[in-house]
Amino acid sequence: MPHPSLGIDHCFALVHDLETAAAQYRKLGFTLSPRGEHSAEKGSANYTIMFPNDYFELLGLTARTPLNSSRAEILQKQGEGLHAIACRIKDAAAGAEALKALGISAGKTGSFERPVPLPGGGTARAAFTTLPFAPAEVPRGIVFMCEHHTPDSVWLPELIDHPNGASGLSAIVALSDAPVHEAAQFARLWAEGRVTTTAEETRIDTGPASAPVILMTPAQMAQAYPGVDATGTAEGAFTVLRLSSDALEQSRAAVEATGIRPIPTARGFAIPAEYASGVVLEFCAKASDAERSRS
Repeated sequence: MPHPSLGIDHCFALVHDLETAAAQYRKLGFTLSPRGEHSAEKGSANYTIMFPNDYFELLGLTARTPLNSSRAEILQKQGEGLHAIACRIKDAAAGAEALKALGISAGKTGSFERPVPLPGGGTARAAFTTLPFAPAEVPRGIVFMCEHHTPDSVWLPELIDHPNGASGLSAIVALSDAPVHEAAQFARLWAEGRVTTTAEETRIDTGPASAPVILMTPAQMAQAYPGVDATGTAEGAFTVLRLSSDALEQSRAAVEATGIRPIPTARGFAIPAEYASGVVLEFCAKASDAERSRS
C-alpha cells in the first residue's frame, strides 16, 4: 500500500488565551477567520490564518474536558507555541490500514465538524477526519493527518489576502539536540520524506508544494537567527514558523508599523516569540514550488 501522508496541510499553535493570541496576529497584519467554536466535548475554539495551499491555526482550550486533557497537560508543561503539524491525507480510514502495512503506528481515526461563521454573515459546515501518528513515531511535537471533507468551507477566498503580504507556509523549524536522529524519525511520516543534512541544518522534505521541517542544533539556531531568543517557545515542540511573503518590504512595513523591531535573517526577518504567542515568526521572500523543493 502507498504511504498515505502527502505533505503538510496546516500547523497550529496551542495558546493560553485565544483572544490575546488573535489580537497579536491581527496586529501583525494577518487576516483571521471568525472565531470557530468546537463542540462542548472538545472544549476548544480556534482562529485560522489561511493561505492558498495551506494554513496556520491558533487553538485555545475553553474548558477542561476528557477529550482535551492531553493538550491541557502539554500546554501546562511545555508552554504555548507551535505544537502541531497536520499532514495532508486523502482518506484517513484507508490511511490507517496503509500505515499498519508499512509498520508505522497510528491511533484511531476521529471525525468531527464545526460551524464556520462566514465573514459576510451566516454559517457553513466544516467537517474533518483526523488520524494521529502514535507518540512513539513522533520525535517532538504532535503530528497527525487531516482529511478535509468540506475544503470550500475552510479556504474562503476573503480570508486568503493578508495586509502583511504573507502567502504560505515556507518551513517549520525546530531546535533539536539530536537533529539527524530526529530527522530519520520524521521522514517516515511522509510518503516523500527525504532528509538532507548540511553544516547549517538538517532538513526533511515532506512532498511537492509542501513546507519542509527543519531541525537545528542550538549553535545552528543561533547562527540562523542571531539575536532571536527562543526561550519563550514551546519546549519539545517547534520553534520557528517560516512564512512566504509576496512582498517582503510590505511585510516588514506592516510589522514596523506596530512598533515591533524586525530582526534581520539571511532570508528576510524574524519576529520574537513574545509578540506571537510563543512562535518565532520569520518572513521570507516567496520561492516557487520547484525552488522550495530543491533548496
